[in-house]
Amino acid sequence: MAAGNKRQVGGIYEQKAADYLSRQGFRIIEHNFYSRFGEIDLIAKDGKYLVFIEVKYRRDSACGTPLEAVTLKKQKRICRTALYYCGKNGYGDSTPCRFDVVAIEGEGAALHIKGAFDFIY
Repeated sequence: MAAGNKRQVGGIYEQKAADYLSRQGFRIIEHNFYSRFGEIDLIAKDGKYLVFIEVKYRRDSACGTPLEAVTLKKQKRICRTALYYCGKNGYGDSTPCRFDVVAIEGEGAALHIKGAFDFIY
């Protein structure tokens, strides 16, 4: 699959995840936030929490599950990007943050894991 096609497929499933989260009461505030540190698929508010969300889609588990794709290296990149986002947007140390993962395999339902990992730098 060409890189453009992967990006297009990723965008479709990120939107499905955003729609799912919105139905769960999340307020999506950013899609695809980019910085020199990395990218965060979705940023949302869930009650008092500022939530950084990684969306992972896999057609099947032949190359591993969507959750296995959120490696320690990926988690660190997300955390550094989240730290940059907070500083850039005026969120202080008192803002409670959380890192969630939405995993989608094939045409199955979204699996949403709240607090999938802790902040690591």
